[in-house]
Amino acid sequence: RIKGLMGVRTWLVVSESDASTRLEEVDKHSIMRRTGLPGRDLRVLDPMLSYPSSILGRERAIVINLEHIKAIVTAKEVLMVNSSSPLVIQFLQDLQHRITSRAMDLVEDSNHHDDSLKKSTRFPFEFRALEACLESACRRLESETRTLEDEAYPALDELTSKISTLNLERVRQIKSRLVALSGRVQKVRDELEHLLDDDNDMADMYLTEKLVASSVDQPSFREEAFDAALESDDESAEESKSRNNFEEAAGIKPNIEELEMLLEAYFAQLDGILQKLSDMSEYVDDTEDCINIMLDDKQNQLLQMGVMLSTANMIVNAGIVVVGLFGMNISIPLFDDTQPPRKFWETTFGTIGGCFALYLIAVGWGKKRSRLA
Repeated sequence: RIKGLMGVRTWLVVSESDASTRLEEVDKHSIMRRTGLPGRDLRVLDPMLSYPSSILGRERAIVINLEHIKAIVTAKEVLMVNSSSPLVIQFLQDLQHRITSRAMDLVEDSNHHDDSLKKSTRFPFEFRALEACLESACRRLESETRTLEDEAYPALDELTSKISTLNLERVRQIKSRLVALSGRVQKVRDELEHLLDDDNDMADMYLTEKLVASSVDQPSFREEAFDAALESDDESAEESKSRNNFEEAAGIKPNIEELEMLLEAYFAQLDGILQKLSDMSEYVDDTEDCINIMLDDKQNQLLQMGVMLSTANMIVNAGIVVVGLFGMNISIPLFDDTQPPRKFWETTFGTIGGCFALYLIAVGWGKKRSRLA
């Protein structure tokens, strides 16, 4: 209870030095001091709250909220909220593998004397962690899309061949999952598109270069900040420091080409997933149109049957009227018992034949006027 009141939470920490995973119980304010993040950015990582997918580049850290990945990436380590999810465990294993393989590559590169080769093979730790996050999120979305495809197409084909309540319910559930999954993929894609459209946001994600530059320029930066504080009040000094920080960042703005290529690769992968979902959605719409056409055809057949039965009923009623007229208690030669029953049968069969003829005339008139198929 005391830990909950103080905001203490168990974090999974993966460091760049040894690629090991350890558990740390750290409170919220310690995380803020450790990463330089404000409290609103930490709320994005709260598993109890629902926030859209986002990748936020800050001064000393990158906040990543993608599907099951809720992590803080710094230049030296990755912090994640402790979770026993198999997807998170798989992500941690992938991240450790990337760090370990990268360390081995650096050891091999150190044996070469070509400095340009060493520089070209250098890939910042934060980008390796970001790549692992994007790959894990895309892998999950791709897997769910493949599973949905395996269920959707057979169910839609079965519904086309046999319309039943069970098949309709299955397709309804599949369509709900399709809409939800498309929205999730679209959010991740929009976030990557937003980063690709803003060079400053991508430049903010070069944590290693900013860390190296800040360690080199730290004495001069402190002297400038002290002079600014003496010349103005606290508010103007804060504005001056933020302006100096911006100018300094502009002066050391890194080449964003490698990050841009990384984001474009996963942006293209998300485009492919979204295209699959779009094709599936179109197939669902085509199936719905086909079902509606089939239902309309059945409805038309039922209406035609109703018209023909109504016509038959009307003709039968006409025959009943004739029978009723002849059934009146009056004296006519037809009711003479001394006469043979030939006239009775003539009248009976004549009435039936007349009704049948009227029915054929009514049906023929309906077909001629295109009222009946």
